[in-house]
Amino acid sequence: MILTKSQVRAFYDRFGNMQDSQSFYEDAALDDLIAHADFGQAENIFELGCGTGRFASRLLTKHLSPSASYLGIDLSLSMINIAEQRISEFAGRAKVVQSDGSMSFPLHDHSVDRVICTYVLDLLSESDIQQAISEAHRVLIPGGKFCLVSLTYGETFVSRIVCAMWSTLFHIHGYLVGGCRPIRLNPLFGKLDWSIDYRNVVIQFGVPSEVLIADLKSAPN
Repeated sequence: MILTKSQVRAFYDRFGNMQDSQSFYEDAALDDLIAHADFGQAENIFELGCGTGRFASRLLTKHLSPSASYLGIDLSLSMINIAEQRISEFAGRAKVVQSDGSMSFPLHDHSVDRVICTYVLDLLSESDIQQAISEAHRVLIPGGKFCLVSLTYGETFVSRIVCAMWSTLFHIHGYLVGGCRPIRLNPLFGKLDWSIDYRNVVIQFGVPSEVLIADLKSAPN
């Protein structure tokens, strides 16, 4: 069951710092994303669903150019408060703001060279997923990269069992798994103006995550 935006906000307001406990299955996929997204060449970065700011802090500390700017948004005020503290040393070039839950990014057309979205599309409705992709298309410069990680379907015996259990809990009630369910990213980028630069499925502790980097080949009309 897809959670409503108010349900998502309420869940993650309560979840707070506990979100970082998910690092046991997320970090290997995030490592893979960093290894292939050329973040060191990026100058303007936008993150949809910044959460606690753990990934933003890692990028700002170790992987982004000192001249790079970062903007992150999140639906949860608790997450924004945590993220603000976490990236406070970069306040001159990095900020986070609370989202109203719409998929309208607070950016000008063709204004960023990286859009990041990790473990977020898997809690959105199909229409919101399509809108997020459309917005990434709008705000990226030609040659910019949409950098994604999501829960996905298992490709090994153990990961298929984990995925089946996760999906069962999701269908009982989305709250049991934070509103997230396995999805496939690759089929979402079939249009000619996207090219898949990199794709991989990373399995950590039996949890499968899809890593995908889509390049924008042309500016939107």
